[in-house]
Amino acid sequence: MEGYELAGFVWFQGFNDLVDSWTYNNRMNPGGYDEYGKLLGQLIRDVRKDLSAPKMPFVIGVMGIGGEKAGAKPGGQKYFRQAQAAPASLPEFRGNVVAVQTAPYWDDDLEALQTRMDAHWPKVDAMVAAEVKKNPKMTGAEIWAFKMKLMAENFQSEEWKRVLAGVSNKGYHYLGAAKIMAPIGKAFAEAMVQVQKTQRDEKQ
Repeated sequence: MEGYELAGFVWFQGFNDLVDSWTYNNRMNPGGYDEYGKLLGQLIRDVRKDLSAPKMPFVIGVMGIGGEKAGAKPGGQKYFRQAQAAPASLPEFRGNVVAVQTAPYWDDDLEALQTRMDAHWPKVDAMVAAEVKKNPKMTGAEIWAFKMKLMAENFQSEEWKRVLAGVSNKGYHYLGAAKIMAPIGKAFAEAMVQVQKTQRDEKQ
């Protein structure tokens, strides 16, 4: 039986904590998420201890929902991102924990299209309901096709192609967009490789 190597650990999470006003009741103010940063630091320690890997490379994916503009203004996202990145600056984690900012990979244009789509849903749903009332034997597939036909009328042809190809979920899931998620994954991998290289160089 072949062995294995724990090459590293990526932590990419946070939206539910971002909106958790019960736990972070001061979240809209500077330092409102400091506890998150402390707990994340403890998580790193615990995971390494449980896996008997005291220097296992650890990459923190800092929330990027809404892009750089969302993290530039005072408020929850800005302070949450600061708390997420904080453990990487601790002396004990220097060189083996790195925070990767994911906001640069956000797609503002795709977000704008998704926002427009969301705004049209009430009107489209009402029109679909009226059509189903006239044609109660419509199948689920027919209803969905009719709904998409109506929605497409609110976009230019190229815009609609982008929506269909690029959006499969809400913003808190990075729009389910491969254009956003794939570069983020690549950035995580590159950060992990760099940590591993740094550790190897330190041993020499």
